[in-house]
Amino acid sequence: MTTEISDITADQWRDRKRYLWLMGLIAPTALFVMLPIVWALNDLGWHTAALVPFWIGPILLYVLLPALDLKFGPDGQNPPDEVMERLENDRYYRYCTYIYLPFQYASVIFGAYLFTASDLSWLGFEGGLGWPAKIGLALSVGVLGGVGINTAHEMGHKKDSLERWLSKITLAQTGYGHFYIEHNRGHHVRVATPEDPASARFGETFWEFLPRSVWGSLRSSWQIEAQRLRRNGRSPWDPRTYPGNDVLNAWAMTVLLFGVLIAVFGVALIPYLVIQAVFGFTLLETVNYLEHYGLLRQKTASGRYERCAPAHSWNSDHIVTNLFLYHLQRHSDHHANPTRRYQTLRSIDGAPNLPSGYASMIALTYFPPLWRKVMDHRVLDHYDGDITRVNLHPRLRDKMLARYGAVAEVSR
Repeated sequence: MTTEISDITADQWRDRKRYLWLMGLIAPTALFVMLPIVWALNDLGWHTAALVPFWIGPILLYVLLPALDLKFGPDGQNPPDEVMERLENDRYYRYCTYIYLPFQYASVIFGAYLFTASDLSWLGFEGGLGWPAKIGLALSVGVLGGVGINTAHEMGHKKDSLERWLSKITLAQTGYGHFYIEHNRGHHVRVATPEDPASARFGETFWEFLPRSVWGSLRSSWQIEAQRLRRNGRSPWDPRTYPGNDVLNAWAMTVLLFGVLIAVFGVALIPYLVIQAVFGFTLLETVNYLEHYGLLRQKTASGRYERCAPAHSWNSDHIVTNLFLYHLQRHSDHHANPTRRYQTLRSIDGAPNLPSGYASMIALTYFPPLWRKVMDHRVLDHYDGDITRVNLHPRLRDKMLARYGAVAEVSR
């Protein structure tokens, strides 16, 4: 539900979340915030408890954010039309995303040091970290990498060349630089269709979706960029085109980053790099899975898909996770207006809504029976029980049509 604010003039309206957007910096600064707690627990002799703060990323993602979403609930505020241009051009909001990068890479580098250090006596440890702490550390850095992909998503949609390059730099941590191409020129074109690897199908488990989306998005990004180069009379395999190949130059940033980190901290850092990267891009794919689950754009009489509308994305207006993810959960408006900056995105009446914020839903995706119990009936309700209008998993198509076909006939 959105709050009616049409009676508020442009001069009177103020963004009550203006300074709360700095919550986006929680993920890239959490590791540093935890260090005094680690030291204090070790100083008290609670050495086992001192390992827990290294798991701050998963704790934040799976415990704290869902609890805060439950407590504070939906936002309820949309900016009025009269302030949209002023709000869009207020550079403060883009600086909130720019500042993510220095904290992101400070945490990645400091995490690499902690992972490989053999003497952490200044933190109260005898020697270096054990594997329980190392795994928690890598996963926590992976969380900031996953949130970083969302920050890159915000900047990558913009026309400003600086923001586009910052987007690629942000993606380098997780090795997902091709997302810059696939998301903007692939996903936004094919969203909510069977052809889109990043749109989950009704009845498809997250564990089936994950490899399909990872491989499909990678392959699609290369095909899209190769076609662009060929249209310009260049071969994607010509080494002279590599600096201008947006897939290869994005991947090159990851190779450079990982190469420098391994050169500085040694090959013992490799498990850290792999764990954080895989966990980071898996978080992205988890969000991809829940954003369009079962939703389908219908074909028109011409055989083409209808224009993407708010009805083709799952929406959530829970304020805490929206602050954490720069309004990503107002996904229906994002797909309707891809270049609109996060501070101006609206929660749209009539869009299908998730029962809670992304942070709560992410953990649910890991358990297919629970996920389907919560979401399948919502998909069917969205289409008035007509299963023929749903983006069905091919493996389950006959079974689903047989199961729900009678309902579809009645609805017609």
